[in-house]
Parts: sequence; structure tokens; C-alpha cells
Amino acid sequence: MKFLVITDLHQKRSAIDWINDQIEKNDLEFVLCLGDVTDFGTSDDAVELISSIRSKVYVIPGNCDPRDMPEKISSVAVDMHGKAADIDGYHLVGLGGSNITIFNTTFELTEDELRDGLRKNASQGMILMTHVPSYGILDEIPSGLNVGSPAVKEIVDEFHPILALSGHVHEAIGVKAIGGTIFVNPGAAKEGRCAIVEIIDGDVKVLLKGPLDA
Repeated sequence: MKFLVITDLHQKRSAIDWINDQIEKNDLEFVLCLGDVTDFGTSDDAVELISSIRSKVYVIPGNCDPRDMPEKISSVAVDMHGKAADIDGYHLVGLGGSNITIFNTTFELTEDELRDGLRKNASQGMILMTHVPSYGILDEIPSGLNVGSPAVKEIVDEFHPILALSGHVHEAIGVKAIGGTIFVNPGAAKEGRCAIVEIIDGDVKVLLKGPLDA
């Protein structure tokens, strides 16, 4: 299967055109959206944006999204917040929001809430979609601090997903293979960034795309 990964759109409507372009040009089957669809906007804003994407979308909220987004977004997309889905034989597990920040943003969860919200659906070799990254992996801010979630890292260490997708930390763009898991932060969609992921017989290939890529 081959799909698009986006995160941190932050309500930039002009990004929808290039997202749809990537879907069409690369013959992608669906989209995984890792949150921060809005920039402290409403659920109606989120619905409008996601419904403009010309593909099936699986979506979780980010810390800048409203608390009622999971409920409202289900009218136009597959809500994955605290949920699981099976896609082409792969178990997809999602949880949105972030760990606690110094900014007191809209959708923050304690480490216990993150751990419990993931563990109830987790399985060995799953595909994991979270807004906040695992602590110490693609989570470094410009000051050098790691701001990821220890609870998400704990779940990764316990269940060994084949793919762990996250956003939240706009600067920590990259792909890392650690302990049998491919970690991906595609970068912020508001900056023209995304990832194309292809999985064939458990083999994961990731192509990061930026604003200068066709």
C-alpha cells in the first residue's frame, strides 16, 4: 500500500492544492493526518479543510485543535483518536493531542492518558500515528531540548511498531530506523512538507517531500 502522511497544516488552506496534487500524481490510496489541522480554530474549520482533501483521510487531533474535533471530523474522515483500524492487513493505531507543554494549548494529555489511550488498542507490529513523537526521537527543538513523550516511547518499546509517525516538532524532520521501527516526522504541511510511504510485505519505504519538490 502507498499513502500520504501530513501533519501540522495549521489552517493553511492554500496547502490543500499541493496535497491533492501529490495524491493524484503518486496514485496514493489514502492520507494519514497527524494533527494540528487548525491553528486554534474550530471543529468546523477542521471539517472544511479535511473535506477538501480528495482522498480517504485518517486523522487525529493535534494540541492546537479543538477538543471536539474527533467527534465532528468523523462526518468527513476516519477519526483515529484513541481508535484502531485495519488497512490491507496492517493494524493502524492512533492517538492525538500532545503531552503537557509550557504553552497550555488546547489538546494536551498527561503521560498516563497518552499511555493508556495507546495501550488499549496497541498490537505488535502496528502502524502508530501520534501527534507527539516518542521522547528522544525526532523531538528536538532548536534549543536542543527533547520534548517528546516518554509514554509514547514506552508503547513503542513494548509493541515494536513497524512504523511510528508523528509531527508536532516542526523542526525535527526526518526518518530514523531504530530497533526495527521506522520513525517519521514529515515536517509541517503548512510549509509544503509531507511524506509518501509505501509498505510491501512489511518492508517500509519513506520519501520525504519538501516545498521545492515536484
